[in-house]
Amino acid sequence: MKRKELGVAVIGAGRIGTLRARLAARHPAVGFLAIADINADAARTLAERTDADFHSTDNNAAIEHPAVNAVIVSTPEHEHVAPVCRALELGKPVLMEKPLGLTLADADQILDTVKKTNGHLRIGYIRRFKRCFARAKQQVLDGHLGKIAGGTARVYNTRAQAFEILKRNPEATPVIDVLTYFVDLMLWFNAGNPPVEVVARSQTGVFKKAGYKVDDLTWAIVTLADGAIINLGISYALPSNYPILGQSDRVELLGEDGTMIIDDDHRDHQLYSEKGSGHAYVPGHKINFAFSGSNPSGDWALGDYWGPLGNETRSWLDHLVTGNPTAHATPAEARLVLETTVAIERAAASGERVRLPLET
Repeated sequence: MKRKELGVAVIGAGRIGTLRARLAARHPAVGFLAIADINADAARTLAERTDADFHSTDNNAAIEHPAVNAVIVSTPEHEHVAPVCRALELGKPVLMEKPLGLTLADADQILDTVKKTNGHLRIGYIRRFKRCFARAKQQVLDGHLGKIAGGTARVYNTRAQAFEILKRNPEATPVIDVLTYFVDLMLWFNAGNPPVEVVARSQTGVFKKAGYKVDDLTWAIVTLADGAIINLGISYALPSNYPILGQSDRVELLGEDGTMIIDDDHRDHQLYSEKGSGHAYVPGHKINFAFSGSNPSGDWALGDYWGPLGNETRSWLDHLVTGNPTAHATPAEARLVLETTVAIERAAASGERVRLPLET
């Protein structure tokens, strides 16, 4: 690997942007690092922490810097479009956080820019970079399951984290913002077999009482083109002190020749502390009993960051330098995932079957 070949701009100095910037700063191919955030203190603090070469409150100043040749967009979901499109217009490869957009209109604006510029864009669906799910994809490719007849995926989290997400963006519903990871996994495992119909139901309660137009839980049945049936469910309304520090999930695939069950509930590593365990996503929130390892992005340990987000960030930077393939979601894949999550919300709201592709 050539050293110091990359100049990386990280747009957004929040929790994920901070992790991406710290990982980029440690990568042997990164010789220039720029930070941008509309919050001057956040931009300066992260720049100091990573020994960045440049920082600004102007996203375009970082994106357009002549030493920058790659861009990571880690802004809140509703602020993705402008920095992603600007970087693509300048011919700079982009890694952006999921989803591709909160609306299909936003997603299509980005896709139009990719097409016009022949741009290089990848979307950060970090669950692809967790070992159990990467291994599962390989086992599907190896034919262990044969023809997949269906499967299920469900994910739980607590209202403590849900409220933190909703404070940042009330439109980032659990389906659009989180179930999207598992829609992506299921469509990735069933590549080439697109969804054609969605039926969904939901239940309101905790979040509605708090003033948000968000369901406590949503359950959906997605039918794929060949008739395979995928069951998807999410609840981010578990009690605040339930021992999840991020996500508790389970994924199952049923095939003609095999079955795969992935238990990702994190009950294998339990921690009790009178001092309480801190929550990576919710500042100040502590619980005495925790499922350690349930933070979906990973954990700092022994001076390094271990887990899916670290794997994903390093893989993208390696890809830029070596040209080796990467498992990141493509724009077309991410657009289909967004369309499916939008269909789930429409089906839950209407109580009717929703056919895909959607009429936008």
